[in-house]
Amino acid sequence: MAPPRAPGKGRQTPEPSRRSLLTGVAGVAGAAAFGALGTAGCSRVATASTGSGGDLLRRLRAQGVVRLGIAGEIPFGYIDKDGRLTGEAPELARVIFKRLGVDRVQPVPTEFGSLIPGLNSQQFDVVAAGMYVNAERCEQVIFADPDYQMLDSFIVRKGNPLGLHSYQDVVRKKARFATGTGYAEIQYAVDAGYDQGDILVVPDQVAGLNAVEAGRVDVFAGTALTTREVVKKSSKAEATKPFAPLVEGRPHVDGGAFAFRPTETGLRDAFNAELRKLKRSGELFRILQPFGFTKAEMTDLTAKELCGG
Repeated sequence: MAPPRAPGKGRQTPEPSRRSLLTGVAGVAGAAAFGALGTAGCSRVATASTGSGGDLLRRLRAQGVVRLGIAGEIPFGYIDKDGRLTGEAPELARVIFKRLGVDRVQPVPTEFGSLIPGLNSQQFDVVAAGMYVNAERCEQVIFADPDYQMLDSFIVRKGNPLGLHSYQDVVRKKARFATGTGYAEIQYAVDAGYDQGDILVVPDQVAGLNAVEAGRVDVFAGTALTTREVVKKSSKAEATKPFAPLVEGRPHVDGGAFAFRPTETGLRDAFNAELRKLKRSGELFRILQPFGFTKAEMTDLTAKELCGG
């Protein structure tokens, strides 16, 4: 999921499909499963919560199910080749909502750019898509504290012939640059001095890898996790060492989190309380590790810090 700074992922306006399917099999199966789930996902959640802190948690407990807005992005939230909802955010949601007295999670697939509008129009109860927390998004939703932090990385040709390790390098070497639709990496490159009109915008990191391998671009920018995963089977490309992009001249680390409607402070606070327990016990890392996360990507960042509050 990255950000302007993306109003994930992954990132910039409009909201991205910040990270996407990494394997052909999973991609095809996921698309079919999304189609099957689409009808169920179109119905709206009951009614908007009222009162101090909202009453959504009480209603979810009574219903026994919480609807998760997901964007079909490996490893953040997707339908696998067996038609099962999985990913770091849905698996974490299963654990936390179970502890909160809600036994089932139900996916509502949508495009990444439709997650915040869908949440605020009550098409689902919570965004569970590894969405980056940033000031622009914080004006529209409230976030739990991040469950992971993330640096950027580049996909480059084997051996990194142009020596690209930062956005400043890309500008200096006049490299042909690509990134994903709506990714925060667009803004990071522009901030470094790259002409936005010269950026090749592709659907996801798989398309970015293909562009690098085919020689259409010199570099594709994405999250450290997605770039290192997608190049694993490539004989022509590699991922660079993760780095922090510069924002207003300072290194910036992004964090991904669950998003809630602004009225639902009660649910957000209850979610945060359970998230803190998982962090302290080490269980959070055990949940996220199968999806490629490392201990370096565990975080104590808060939503308040990333919202600029």
